[in-house]
Amino acid sequence: MRPIGLADLQQIAPCAWEIPRSFRNDMRVAARLYATREMVEHLVQERALEQLVNTATLPGVQEPALAMPDIHQGYGFPIGGVVATRAADGVISPGGVGYDINCGVRLLASGARFPDVRDHLAALATQIQRDVPTGIGHKGRLTLDDRAMDDVLDTGLRWAIGAGYASEADAESIEERGSFAGASADAVPTRARERGRDQLGTLGSGNHFLEVQRVAQIHDSARAAAFGLFEDQVTILIHTGSRGLGHQTCTEYVRLMDQVMAQYGITLPDRELACSPFVSPEGQAYFRAMAAAANFAWCNRQLITHAVRGAWRRVLGRDEDLAVVYDVSHNIAKLEEHGGIACVVHRKGATRAFGPGSEGIPERYRSTGQPVFVPGSMGTASYVLAGTGVAMSETFGSACHGAGRLMSRHKAKQTIDYNRLRRELHDLGIEVRAASAKGLIEEAPAAYKDVEQVADVMAATGVTVTVARLVPIAVVKG
Repeated sequence: MRPIGLADLQQIAPCAWEIPRSFRNDMRVAARLYATREMVEHLVQERALEQLVNTATLPGVQEPALAMPDIHQGYGFPIGGVVATRAADGVISPGGVGYDINCGVRLLASGARFPDVRDHLAALATQIQRDVPTGIGHKGRLTLDDRAMDDVLDTGLRWAIGAGYASEADAESIEERGSFAGASADAVPTRARERGRDQLGTLGSGNHFLEVQRVAQIHDSARAAAFGLFEDQVTILIHTGSRGLGHQTCTEYVRLMDQVMAQYGITLPDRELACSPFVSPEGQAYFRAMAAAANFAWCNRQLITHAVRGAWRRVLGRDEDLAVVYDVSHNIAKLEEHGGIACVVHRKGATRAFGPGSEGIPERYRSTGQPVFVPGSMGTASYVLAGTGVAMSETFGSACHGAGRLMSRHKAKQTIDYNRLRRELHDLGIEVRAASAKGLIEEAPAAYKDVEQVADVMAATGVTVTVARLVPIAVVKG
């Protein structure tokens, strides 16, 4: 396979590029990238574009295979990739979902303004760190027995509501109401269940975080009001997923599909794309297991929400609930209809961005489009966007999920000075609680792309509308 150069990309709009189907004889559709020229010039030096082209070879893939401006190299599929395959005769690929199934973000909105909270920030950050276990191997405050685990995996947020950790109002503001239809605990591998048994309510490590933020700027006042956001408001963004349960589920199904591809006559340019027909026994088993892991992730974010609400009340003494604005999934495959065709939409490091009038989003967002959250990187802003009709017609109702890595974790550890990073965050007025120096360095702002540019690309394409800009005031990291 020859490397992809700048000349191989055709610019079709100010921030849209395509690698035509003719680039390689095994491509079934074109590959499209949303990015600035500067981003493209950086990407041609990496493997992520080759991975994007590889996804365009999948059986049943719909036109086009997509990459968002936060694209970077992943396992098989690039992170920031969106690929829709026909449900009737296409495939499903665990690599198109990723190891952290239903990694996602949830935004909580308070009724407080920044001056109300400023003097309590240090205490709030410390209390949240105490109440929300973070880091590799840290256990939650709850250990599930077999029956409870089945309920979590089969019903998702319905279990959390019954156990007193969630409300119907919470469910209304969560993708799929926090309960993925078709989920089956029986499809989840035994080892995955064991890994997840004591991990509900834990943040994990890597790029997962919990940020207390301030609404620094409102870009679209009507949509912001519909989302319950106002200037100088204090919000909380939670980013985590299905922890070891999701990772183990992906691991075992990648192995299974690698073993069965040949019997379905599937040949691919990269074994990491391992897949099987969606309608096959293996495809259906994975879909049920993935849905169950997604339910686990929604419950995980819900238990963290419950803990954060408790910390908020203890420290601030404010008798208010932190309302869920919305909860969106990053790593997931959904059965959706696009262009009149039933599709399995793989979103890996990408979020659903349904436009106004779309079914499947809360009634109160039908006129605005679905809230979309684009987290920054600890010392930078995050953005609240809204999905549009353009997203529905051009990106299978999808948008970016974050800033996207600019340098590897290894390179970050080699080039970023821990003490200088801490000073920079302190000078920005950000309270930081981190489980390790290594984890902080790996997730430094310099290790990520410019989130402002990423959000601007999405707005320039018309895929999203920019609603609000949030800045961190306290960060809890694994």
